[in-house]
Amino acid sequence: MRLRPGRPYPLGATWDGIGVNFALFSEHAEKVELCLFDSPGSRRESERVVLPEKTDQVWHGYLLDVRPGQLFGYRVHGPYDPKTGHRFNAHKVVLDPYARAVGRPVRWCDEMFGYKIGDSQQDLKMDERDNAAFAPLAAVIDPAFTWGEDRHPRTPWHETVIYEMHVKGFTYSHPGVPAPLRGTYAALTTDAAIRHLQDLGITAVELMPIHQHAYDRHLLERGLSNYWGYNTLAYFAPDTRYASHPQPADESVREFKMMVRALHMAGIEVILDVVYNHTGEGNHLGPTLSLRGIDNACYYRLSPEDNSRYTDFTGCGNTLNMMHPRVLQMIMDSLRYWVIDMHVDGFRFDLASALARELFEVNKLGAFFDIIHQDPVLSQVKLIAEPWDLGEGGYQVGNFPVQWTEWNAKYRDTVRRFWRGDGGVVSEFATRLAGSSDLYEQSGRRPYASINFITCHDGFALQDLVSYNAKHNEANKEDGRDGSDDNLSSNCGVEGPTDDPAVRAIRERQKRNFLATLLISQGVPMLNHGDELSRSQRGNNNAYCQDNDVAWLSWNLDDTQKLFLDYVRHVIRLWRRHRVLRRRKFFQGREIRGTAVKDIVWLGSNGKEMTDAEWNAGNVRHIGMLISGDVFDEVDENGERITADTLLALLNADPADIEFKLPSPKPSKTWRLILDTAEPESWRAREVEPGQYTLKGQSVTVFKREASS
Repeated sequence: MRLRPGRPYPLGATWDGIGVNFALFSEHAEKVELCLFDSPGSRRESERVVLPEKTDQVWHGYLLDVRPGQLFGYRVHGPYDPKTGHRFNAHKVVLDPYARAVGRPVRWCDEMFGYKIGDSQQDLKMDERDNAAFAPLAAVIDPAFTWGEDRHPRTPWHETVIYEMHVKGFTYSHPGVPAPLRGTYAALTTDAAIRHLQDLGITAVELMPIHQHAYDRHLLERGLSNYWGYNTLAYFAPDTRYASHPQPADESVREFKMMVRALHMAGIEVILDVVYNHTGEGNHLGPTLSLRGIDNACYYRLSPEDNSRYTDFTGCGNTLNMMHPRVLQMIMDSLRYWVIDMHVDGFRFDLASALARELFEVNKLGAFFDIIHQDPVLSQVKLIAEPWDLGEGGYQVGNFPVQWTEWNAKYRDTVRRFWRGDGGVVSEFATRLAGSSDLYEQSGRRPYASINFITCHDGFALQDLVSYNAKHNEANKEDGRDGSDDNLSSNCGVEGPTDDPAVRAIRERQKRNFLATLLISQGVPMLNHGDELSRSQRGNNNAYCQDNDVAWLSWNLDDTQKLFLDYVRHVIRLWRRHRVLRRRKFFQGREIRGTAVKDIVWLGSNGKEMTDAEWNAGNVRHIGMLISGDVFDEVDENGERITADTLLALLNADPADIEFKLPSPKPSKTWRLILDTAEPESWRAREVEPGQYTLKGQSVTVFKREASS
């Protein structure tokens, strides 16, 4: 091979049209060998090339005879001494952490472990068997792609509706998607998939992890798999499992770009769920796949008491070492790559509190956030935190910096408690409806800092939330130990599926209540994919390992499911039509601009503003929310004041009907009812005379008064 010194930057394998530059960071390595493989079936490397240069702890070399499509890995020489944190083992081929494509996934066997399996867990003696036939391999790619006129939609936060989806689960059973494309990136470019999203009113898809991930060996041995993908192996490579043609290796890159381009043309942003808190290499007994064999002591947070163990804030066995500058660089390089080269529009950070831990405490002004905020690329995209991890002090809802939005679990839990009929929650329920100012206003953030959701991938689907009191995770083969036991759910009288028409009717009403609540709340609404289709996971609240019809969407809908789908479309249209539901500022709760009108008023059943006694009464399970459009104090891009309708929402979680006195709709003489979840076809609008209104048990009604001329 014609070998040149090459360059230490950029890291990874870079094709320049003539040859390929290879660069790998390892602070403690003594020698690095580049291993070239002829095909995914190769049992040994065809060439082994010692990288000739080391600059600033980066090993590098340039090969003129290598082209795109070349498969490769590394053998990294250095000390094997787990007690001091070093796990180098040159008998193991390891994956380039900057791999843009993975040409061969992990093939599980004992050789994939750096220590001798079966030995004492205290000894961890080096395993000297070669793993070249089984190791994951990177592929050199040609990044050229015709983007045409592709542009980031840049939908403002207050206009955003997020749809969390799994690439495979969303399309695998879709009858409108050609069979060879189902379950792939290409499936999301089809008219059937895009039309469904547009008809719903979705502006952004949040894709569950699409970084190349490892299937856990113990799951495969039990006939399961890591379906969700929160087990990242390569932070730069789209998972080949979602490519309609897994070979050549860079086909996954091309198909991913085609998907982004198609969604952008439809006005839909692409947000990636990213897992930078841990990797798929697991705990101290895990395999040697990549970072562990390249420089374990640099890439991972080691236990201060025993460097052969890991500090684990994630519950997944390890935590990336965010205090090391090269680890920070890898994450920032990855994020910029997905924005600049792959054109994505934002990120949702899994267990984001783990990224902020400088030592052991969560520091919201940690280096990770500082670097993001000063970056001219990343500071301009959508940033969403899952604001917790599993370590002490890891629950940080409301504590992330300006520029960040957060999955608001307090919103989820409060709304679930209210509709379950729990007493004593009406005050917090009102706070969540109004945008959670208690969490976000003091730090200078806006209502859209709150990503509001009722359900997500983790936990019950919406249909199961109203059908089960307890989880039913037997299919996961963990004896029911996995998944949360605190679901704040109600089965409406029967556990699981039933033919009882009364139970089925109240379940449909409760589903309508949840979605109505979501879309009349200030903040950014997020839907869990399939909830609009009444998808059930059969009571499984942790379907991470179910790559089957438990987790896939079913598109074969009965009449009741079709009606609910129409309802979901309607409430999103209602949200979009009424500007007072998409505020960019928090309510002031007082008279505005010298008028006698407040921007929001909370009403009791007597039609008057709620008293302290009503707020504090444990038996109050209803509330009225009057949002005035007359004093809506926002302007459009031209500086013109936006006119808005006044909305009145009445919410009753009690099974009993309530006589609710409607406030005067002056200057109009009547209210117009635009939503009533007590009715299956709740969008049949009608005029309502002032006076007493019978608010049905467990229902939401929304009225409007036209904006004043």
